[in-house]
Amino acid sequence: MSTETNAGIPAPGAQSEVRQQQSLSTAGARNLATTTKSAPQMQGISPRWLLRKLPWVQVSGGTYRVNRRLRYAVGRGRVGFVKTGADVRIVPPTLAEVPVLRGFQDEAVLEELASRFVQREFNPGDVLVEAGTPITEVFVIAHGKLDRMGTGKYGDETVVGTLADGDHLGDEAVQQDGGNWPYTVRAATSGTVLVLSWPAFEELHDRSEALQLQVIEYLNGFQQAQNKHGEAAIDLSAGHEGEYELPGAFVDYELKPREYELSVAQTILKVHSRVADLYNQPMNQTEHQLRLTIEALRERQEHELVNNPEFGLLENAAYDQRIQTHSGPPTPDDMDELLSRRRSTKMFLAHPRAIAAFGRELNKRGINPGTVEVEGRHVMSWRGVPVFPCNKIPITGGNTSSIIAMRVGEDNQGVIGLHQTGIPDEYQPSLSVRFMGIDEKAIISYLVSAYYSAAILVPDAVGVLENVDIAQR
Repeated sequence: MSTETNAGIPAPGAQSEVRQQQSLSTAGARNLATTTKSAPQMQGISPRWLLRKLPWVQVSGGTYRVNRRLRYAVGRGRVGFVKTGADVRIVPPTLAEVPVLRGFQDEAVLEELASRFVQREFNPGDVLVEAGTPITEVFVIAHGKLDRMGTGKYGDETVVGTLADGDHLGDEAVQQDGGNWPYTVRAATSGTVLVLSWPAFEELHDRSEALQLQVIEYLNGFQQAQNKHGEAAIDLSAGHEGEYELPGAFVDYELKPREYELSVAQTILKVHSRVADLYNQPMNQTEHQLRLTIEALRERQEHELVNNPEFGLLENAAYDQRIQTHSGPPTPDDMDELLSRRRSTKMFLAHPRAIAAFGRELNKRGINPGTVEVEGRHVMSWRGVPVFPCNKIPITGGNTSSIIAMRVGEDNQGVIGLHQTGIPDEYQPSLSVRFMGIDEKAIISYLVSAYYSAAILVPDAVGVLENVDIAQR
């Protein structure tokens, strides 16, 4: 009787031949061999183009003061809102972003003024104001996009500006009694505005002495001679002949210039003494722990330079240097308008997904973007200006972002980075690693600190293309 089944498998009780191992297995060999290993890797490292291309200025005293010419005109800030269900209300202190109320601090008056705004909805194509009609209302845009329409040279209607969330119009009527709208405002999307009638404002104005003084102070500054940037004018004469009496002039300065203090990013690196003593070969454990910690600090530093409310580029860009896209995605027309807002633009910063969206728009038009060589790399460019990726620029709502254009350098009145070198225990420029001691658990501690800030020397040094639609269509 056969001891195997038809399938060739030994039958129960049959003797099977055991194969003897003739050489050392790889698992055993690894116990005696030294492995080839990499240094610790980190996924969160980005190119950090902003840190690399920003000119850094030494701030020995820890504070940098930006002196400017005296300005009478104040910028048009943006009003903030709080939304409860379908109800939208103005945050009263943010009304001080309206030029006529800039610097006004009477909270009770601001709260009452905010309560007098009435919510109104609009749909695409709705005309909110008509050119030539009397200005009888102030509009604050809570949500949506409005086009400001004008008349071209040949009588055709053109879009001369775009208004979006937080913008306002109608307050210029304070400058003239019985003024008329110089433009038409038409809704490009659906949205919500808050409306204040002039009679409601005038009634509060007549009751509040503080508000009256605020309006008088604003009108006094508005009536001063100034250039198109709102700076105090310098009287000059040109093209005259003979013994013409020349005007006298002087350059006035801001009495309260802005000062930037160096910010700090810090952490405490902890390494157990046993690890530092026994496991330092072939790689120094403390050195690699410190290297990865510094990488994380530098990433946070770039994030703060973009987003910090005190000195970040997005938060501190002047509102008259912020523009809206024409149709949503970033088109060549949008990039050209952003580029035209300043001289000597040195770079664009955009989220990688915004760069991809711009590339799709170029492909639709059959345009091949150029490239420039930067530090041995070929970088996408527009009109010869490099477009650097920066993943620190936020994406809001899942599909909208911003693109930043900037001029850099102290001599060029642009954007500069601020730091201080030569600090105690300096490990890298303006970054120190300070030994803090060993605790009762034998853990060694190091304080790692990076000091930095950024300053926009003149308002047009930075421009922002806002509400860039990066969704794939």
